[in-house]
Amino acid sequence: MKDLIKYIAQALVDKPEEVFVDEISGNQTSVLELKVAKEDLGKIIGKQGRTARAMRTILSAASAKVKKRTVLEIIE
Repeated sequence: MKDLIKYIAQALVDKPEEVFVDEISGNQTSVLELKVAKEDLGKIIGKQGRTARAMRTILSAASAKVKKRTVLEIIE
């Protein structure tokens, strides 16, 4: 899941070398924290949060396949 989010984020931003994804794992839930450059934050969030919502939808579909809940948090 971590690699999936990193791949999508790097494709969207101008500075792909500044994309970092940290994973905090629990028993049934994992939290992915996405950090990007300050000037790329708008590209990750998108208009009215549509890009972020699409990334969360893809993540939830992929995590449902492995029967685990995964949450995406975008860190400023």
